[in-house]
Amino acid sequence: MSKNIFQQQMIYLDQAATSRPKASGVGEAMRSYIEDVCANVNRSTYAPATDAALLVLETREQLCSLFGGGDPSHVVFTPGQTVSLNMVIKGALHPGDHVLVSPLEHNGVMRPLTQLLDDGVDFDRIPLRDDDQLDFDAAARLVRPNTRLLLLTHASNVSGTVFPLEEAGAFCRGRDIAFAVDAAQTGGHLPIDAACAKIDALCVPAHKGLRGPNGVGALLLSPEFAATLEPLITGGTGSDSHTEVQPDYMPDRFESGTPNLPGIYWLHAALAKLLEEGVAARHEAETALLNRFLTGLDAIDGVYVPGTRDLTRRVGVVSVDCTKRRDNAEVADRLANEYGILTRCGLHCAPNAHKTYGTFPQGTVRFSFNSTNTEEEIDAALSALAELLA
Repeated sequence: MSKNIFQQQMIYLDQAATSRPKASGVGEAMRSYIEDVCANVNRSTYAPATDAALLVLETREQLCSLFGGGDPSHVVFTPGQTVSLNMVIKGALHPGDHVLVSPLEHNGVMRPLTQLLDDGVDFDRIPLRDDDQLDFDAAARLVRPNTRLLLLTHASNVSGTVFPLEEAGAFCRGRDIAFAVDAAQTGGHLPIDAACAKIDALCVPAHKGLRGPNGVGALLLSPEFAATLEPLITGGTGSDSHTEVQPDYMPDRFESGTPNLPGIYWLHAALAKLLEEGVAARHEAETALLNRFLTGLDAIDGVYVPGTRDLTRRVGVVSVDCTKRRDNAEVADRLANEYGILTRCGLHCAPNAHKTYGTFPQGTVRFSFNSTNTEEEIDAALSALAELLA
């Protein structure tokens, strides 16, 4: 392989961090809002404000269609995935409550939970069985009378392992436990039906699999869970302005302040493209790339790849530990600077996942891709990695 070829191009394999490229048409959608609309929502009834309000409603409806939500009023826009998770965790839990999580959670889940330890909230990690399967028998033994919530990543941002939502939802329903899902690595990559899986709170970022903007998140709530959830942030909503009490109806109860309207216009365009293409079509393309990459890694000596090899339980996130041959940070740096291949090295804000896989503290080099990537890019990454580790 000639390294000069790679110096002429960039291969983006960090889709788990944020998608690149974004969906077509999003720039025009943002321009339309900024130059043609440029009005707030829920505050006025003149035409530009009404146009913006209708598009916001359409975007809620798109998200319901995509994720099996029943009522668009229970789709809440947030400033991003971290805020969505904090809204669920800090709005649902009280002193004395107990939570179940997987051992692969992101710090977006674990840091809020750890913060609440001082307030009397406790958690247990459900162990894994062979081949990265969540041990629901062990989970049943961990349930306490005060277990309030199961909060589960749908797919690990370290290994790409996918956990079964419907089985987890049935587990919770049989025990009167609320079920919340972190879909950071699966929204737009895998089909998700919140109603079918009995999900009470589905947290999805706009900027990853949906190929929308940074700084926007979506939180889909069941009516029952929303009724018990305390708002994390309160303030002006443009509604019930005669009172200093937060509105109790949806979505105003959880949407204080001015929303990121340029971002929502962008998200609307990105969702339209996704609904046109279909999640299943994107997933099929990504699975083919995943299979090609994993098969190629088998031919490279000295690498450890955590996670299941069952392609039906993986997304396009693959971590590689190269420390038998080279330092992981050196590998990632040389991939970028010598070959133009962009990855992410480190612990990926998920230290316990790395402890679970035996890759702590050295971390891994993470390759992540979506259906915009190509077979040629996968082959180039494999060839470059093989050269570096030869």
